[in-house]
Amino acid sequence: MPNRLAAETSPYLLQHADNPVDWYPWGEAALARARREDKPILLSIGYSACHWCHVMAHECFEDPDVAALMNRHFVNIKVDREERPDLDHIYQAAHQLLAGRGGGWPLTVFLTPQQTPFFAGTYFPRTPRHGLPAFAQVLESVARAWAERRADLSAHGDAVRAALAEIDPAAGGTLPADDGLVAAALGDWARAFDAVWGGFSPAPKFPRAPELAFLLGHETHREMALFTLRKMAEGGLADQIGGGFFRYAVDAQWAIPHFEKMLSDNGLLLACYADAWAYTADPLFARAAEGIVGWLGREMRAPEGGFHAALDADSEGEEGRFYTFTREEVVAALTADEARVALPHFGFDRPPNFEGARWHPVVAEPVAMLAARLGMPPEVAAAGIEAARTKLFALRARRARPAVDDKILSAWNALAVEGLARAGRLLARPEWVAEALRVTDALRATVWRDGRLLALHPKGARCQMATLDDHAFLLAALIELMQAEFRPADLVWAQALADALIDHFEDREAGGFFFTAHDHEPLIHRPKPGYDQATPAGNARAVQSLLRLGRILGEARYLQAAERALACFAGAIATQPMAYPGLLAALDELRHPPRIVILRGPAAGFAPWLAKLATRPGRDIVLALANGLDLPAALAKPECDSVTAWVCQGETCRPPLHSPDALA
Repeated sequence: MPNRLAAETSPYLLQHADNPVDWYPWGEAALARARREDKPILLSIGYSACHWCHVMAHECFEDPDVAALMNRHFVNIKVDREERPDLDHIYQAAHQLLAGRGGGWPLTVFLTPQQTPFFAGTYFPRTPRHGLPAFAQVLESVARAWAERRADLSAHGDAVRAALAEIDPAAGGTLPADDGLVAAALGDWARAFDAVWGGFSPAPKFPRAPELAFLLGHETHREMALFTLRKMAEGGLADQIGGGFFRYAVDAQWAIPHFEKMLSDNGLLLACYADAWAYTADPLFARAAEGIVGWLGREMRAPEGGFHAALDADSEGEEGRFYTFTREEVVAALTADEARVALPHFGFDRPPNFEGARWHPVVAEPVAMLAARLGMPPEVAAAGIEAARTKLFALRARRARPAVDDKILSAWNALAVEGLARAGRLLARPEWVAEALRVTDALRATVWRDGRLLALHPKGARCQMATLDDHAFLLAALIELMQAEFRPADLVWAQALADALIDHFEDREAGGFFFTAHDHEPLIHRPKPGYDQATPAGNARAVQSLLRLGRILGEARYLQAAERALACFAGAIATQPMAYPGLLAALDELRHPPRIVILRGPAAGFAPWLAKLATRPGRDIVLALANGLDLPAALAKPECDSVTAWVCQGETCRPPLHSPDALA
């Protein structure tokens, strides 16, 4: 019989609706039962595209004997981390404190009825292996400890609560007087850089887009980011056949990924590859951006107007089954001429690189090298590779497809809008900007209600109120979108979001922004995240966006809130600058404000001006304001018969300019 999760809408929770486990969604019914029966809570957090979440579900949660232990001793709660990032923030931090190492998914945490964690782990197998105990052993040990050593567990939990309270930065920070923190971070990245394969860590390797974006903005260290982006685009982290990027690579060479594809990663990487192309004009970067946009439009578009959240890593019960090939099926699909160039290009002429039996395509031999070795024109080799790519795409399209997590998340859609708007502007692709506008309008129509933001498109689900990330990412996206195509309604919405950030999330005593709103459900901890992970920290994006919007509008309230947040985090940044690329970028902008370029005149005349500016993808804020728009006073430059430009910094504007070359 289906359990309580059958009434949910989250694809991840529905995956567990037929488990023999007596699952509850997070809510008062489960928490009240734990208090009433004085039972510990078993909290399991994951997401639908997570391979190891599937493994633990098949091994443990579908097993009647394991389920019987869970049901006998615990109140079992299943959480989709993308629906409830607030809970994930808290209990990932608790895992770090309890286990002494980073967490991940699935996250397995045991709580008191008062929600205090006292034991945590991640994946546990059905039977002991890889140095891990069987999950049944864990369940029995925790149940026995709860019955026999309750006081010890309570004391342990109280210590965790106290430690959680110490994680966030204290009040009274002071902003640095120079650029020393930025210089220190750049030095740390240079020392950590993998000069052979790119990236800044051993395997597993994550894209770490916030770091790449920060480094792209610093000419002295930009080549580290460009080199990393090249290696990622040529490796198996990129889907060489269908476009887009997987979540991370399990090896140092970026060859073999965990095969889930996330909207968030791809939105962030789209902006990075657009900047990389603008700095270098390297076609590899343009192709990577085109691959992301093609994948978004083909596989991630939702009927409701936004983008879906993710694609599963697994299909037909195997990770990577959809994306990998045997050599025999490749050879059978291609002509002899196509095979001659495609096999060495994608690495099919080498030993299998996936589990000793299949091939995951990488760029093993670039087109120019391949053409030179084979003695053929590069364009002939490239045409053969493209023909082979088309046929391999058609071949895998006939397979069972990975499942789609069809949630429409506000924060992740905002990252996609920002990437599309930036890439559309820098690569002169107006259809990409149009896609960003379409998604923005869909979000405004569905997740913005009576001056408050929802975390995801409701689609019959409970209306989860938005977090800091939702507000900050969407505000950043609107500021980027206004530079690609200015619409007064987007500026109005940006101001409303900025006001909501300050009114509902700011720590009015210490500065900075809480992850949850002031009227959010009370939890055991209220995080104030500042360090970047796979996605930027909400505080970092909030500060950057408030600084930019404050300068665009001359609004002191926004600038002051941003400065208070930076002061709050100054001490934390000083202890580990590399962990805070987003806040470092904001600090950099505070000390070295971007120029604001305002174009005014007939909309039909903007194109040559914007083309000149597209070769300068730095921090300058560019707003093309057509005659006839209703504008706030700070932007209301005189209307002009022909396009005129003003370059402003701080409260000072240079004399108007009348040609694109003069502006450049």
